[in-house]
Amino acid sequence: MRQVYIGREHSGPLQIHADVVVVGSGAGGSVIAAHLAEAGQRVVVLEEGGYVSSKEHADMRPSQSLRHVWREAGLTMAVGLGETPMINVMMGRCVGGSSALTGGVCFRIPENVLAEWNQEHGLTEFTQKKLEPFYKEVEANVHVEQVPIEMQSRSTQLFAKGAKKLGYELKPMRRNTKNCTGWSSCNFGCPQESKLSVLVNYLPRAEKAGAAIYSDCLVEKVIVKDGRAAGVKGRLLNREAGRPGDTFQVSARRVVLSAGAYYTPLILKKSNIGRRSKELGRNLTLHPAFRVMAKFDDKVEGWSGAMQSAYSSDFEPQGIQLNSIFVPAGILVAGLPGVASEHLRRAQEAPHLAIFGVNLHDKAGGRVQAGFGREPFVSYRMAKEDRARVPEALRIAGNTFFAAGAKEVYLPMLGLKGLDADEFAALELESLSVKNLECTSQHPLGTCRMGTSPNNSVVDPWGQSWEVRDLFIADGSTVPTSLGVNPQLTIMTMSTRTAHYLRDLPF
Repeated sequence: MRQVYIGREHSGPLQIHADVVVVGSGAGGSVIAAHLAEAGQRVVVLEEGGYVSSKEHADMRPSQSLRHVWREAGLTMAVGLGETPMINVMMGRCVGGSSALTGGVCFRIPENVLAEWNQEHGLTEFTQKKLEPFYKEVEANVHVEQVPIEMQSRSTQLFAKGAKKLGYELKPMRRNTKNCTGWSSCNFGCPQESKLSVLVNYLPRAEKAGAAIYSDCLVEKVIVKDGRAAGVKGRLLNREAGRPGDTFQVSARRVVLSAGAYYTPLILKKSNIGRRSKELGRNLTLHPAFRVMAKFDDKVEGWSGAMQSAYSSDFEPQGIQLNSIFVPAGILVAGLPGVASEHLRRAQEAPHLAIFGVNLHDKAGGRVQAGFGREPFVSYRMAKEDRARVPEALRIAGNTFFAAGAKEVYLPMLGLKGLDADEFAALELESLSVKNLECTSQHPLGTCRMGTSPNNSVVDPWGQSWEVRDLFIADGSTVPTSLGVNPQLTIMTMSTRTAHYLRDLPF
């Protein structure tokens, strides 16, 4: 990227004029910005986070990455209600958004999900055939490729060995990478810029076509005049420690919100838009995820290879997906049990550890509400049937590792020690409290869901607000239901579809 206007370095009020203002620079906003700028429209992109180039990010330690580009240093939480764990929802807060921090995994929308959208939500334009040209365009732009088997880490190979013994197979992932050599650091910056996030493709395209990209801009409200969106206003984060300071306002003929499933509904609520259906901020899905670790006698060194390279959808009928994963050693050992010398002993076993992840194709159980400060209050109540899937998901992962020859398995249960095969078999997983599990998510969706009626949705099938003309949403918040798979490609594909519509839509 040649240039980003650094908001924290600006002094005094800021006034900008544009044809289109895009709020958010991640997988949705960057796609919209590139297409509209290339169509000759004056585009301004506003990003709350700072600008960190992909090279600067790659030079950071994981702890620095968490401080500088992850929202709330990676500690954003969805508060679990009832028998639901606290869920760590990790999101980007930087130019490029969460796209800069993903593992690069690209799944198309599963057929069963599209069938649900067609039959239950009336979204009949969303079929594989009609989405095909948009998929192809995105996949070409970000270079979606299949991870070759030789790029699988030893951690993934061992899990695949166990899976085969138990009668199921792992399939190769598809990711937006090029010339990847397997540093296993996708979440914390790629040393070779092999992960083609929007920071290295769509945003440079937008900027080259004339789009202006501003970092450190906290958008607070949409400006509405005569029933149509006329811009946005907010505060520059140009005070000490990034606190809100001077005001800014962007006057525009069209507004696109791409601030994600947490922050787009927050902006709409503050603007008193989207309340008619009573669905704004509701229907949050997260794909709650759990990691299972295993210790082997031989060295694994799972950081050597692609961070994510294989998956299994064999258990999708039960609402369970298995995904390969690995993380830097410093973060890996933080999840091990024990304190003091016991934890140190286990940390020294890091080269012998393997990991695999399980996530749930969940029901909509979350809600985003205005908090007391800049951050929303987010709650999530896991559906009864989703809670019932957790023990089975952990059992599948644990049995797979033991089938591969693991000596111990570490479940993501607070206070639970490593278990050998006999202890694991004897453990009554159904008796464990789901509330005490370590649970994460990187896939918040659905809080401004799309539909065919203003009575039960926030936006129409093109992403336009039912209540305000020329106000569009292009991010994960419009996705009508849980996907059960990583949403990056879905968001980019749906945003491409909306971008094509907006290119030809007169002002």
